[in-house]
Parts: sequence; structure tokens; C-alpha cells
Amino acid sequence: MDQPIVVFAGYAAIGIVLYHALLLVIAKGNISRAVLAYRVQLRTLVSPILAEKLRPIVEPVEQKPVKPKPSAEPLRLLAVLQRDSRFLDFFMDDIQAAADDQIVAFVKDMHPKCQASLRDHLVLEPVMNQTEGDSVEVAAGFDPSAVRLLGNVTGQPPFHGTLQHRGWHVKEIKLSPPPAGQDEFVVQPAETYLV
Repeated sequence: MDQPIVVFAGYAAIGIVLYHALLLVIAKGNISRAVLAYRVQLRTLVSPILAEKLRPIVEPVEQKPVKPKPSAEPLRLLAVLQRDSRFLDFFMDDIQAAADDQIVAFVKDMHPKCQASLRDHLVLEPVMNQTEGDSVEVAAGFDPSAVRLLGNVTGQPPFHGTLQHRGWHVKEIKLSPPPAGQDEFVVQPAETYLV
């Protein structure tokens, strides 16, 4: 054991055996996985391309969650109302300086256009068929998204009261999707008159 080369070779052999035993232990006795790990390690040392391909797997980069873009589908009807009756303009413009007769004239012009747009693009039906002011009964198991209880709400259903509003339920939506590439969040494009 005086020769250093023999001592070095002995320690190297022991190291290699221990290394392979460690791979086998980490692979939980699965020899094929241990062999694959050994081969990948050697090929990674030799091939920089393979090393770069494996880097995201071995060292995953923390990615910030991508906030999904909200759906603009609900805005389609708003865009139709704006196109047909200038609905948004009425509510977004300052009308304080306008004379009452101007406002009334605009509303009388806007109302039938909005009504036509709604009828063209939605099939609406009342939630309750009774007339407003009629006595109604709200049975047990009612849908709270369809019937809102007002006033002195105590106890358990059935509830008895006076119908304040029949409510509206959309039975069908008849809106076409926008053309490809159109920004659905633009409900009214800016208009420029060219001379």
C-alpha cells in the first residue's frame, strides 16, 4: 500500500461504487432510473445543448401568473345600444347645461331605438307573470337570484307580498361574435370627419 497510484485507484473505485449505490438508493431501487440518471448526467456534461434543454426542468423559473383578459362578451349589447341609439353618450355626457325640452326630445328619440335593439338581440320574459301591484306568493325553494325580497323579511317561505317589479329573464341572446381581430373592449370607435 506504499504506492500512491494503487491507493488512489482504490479510493476512486470505492467512490464510484458508493456513487452508484447512492443513485440506486435515490431511485428507490429502480435500476433503470438509476442508469438513466447516470447517462443523463454524463450526456449533460458532454452536450451543452442537452444541458440547456434540461435546465428548465431541473431549475424551473418562477413564472408570474398571467392575469386572464376578461371577457368582453357582455359589452356586445352595450356596443349595439350605443351604435343604434347613442345610449352611452346620453349617460356619459354632461347634460346639466341642456334644456329640459332637449333632454326629453333625446330620450323620446332614444327610447324606441333602445327598445328595438333589445328586441332584436334578446328574447326577454318576465320572471313573474303577474301585474305589478298584484298580491303574490313566493314559495319555498325560490331562486334568490330571480326574486328579491323587500321590506320586512322574516320567517320562512312561503312569503306573501305585493309585486313591485316583474323582473326580467333573458331567455335567448342573439348577438353575433365580432369580426376577427376587432377589439371587443371598444364599444364606440372614435369618429373623425375628413375634409
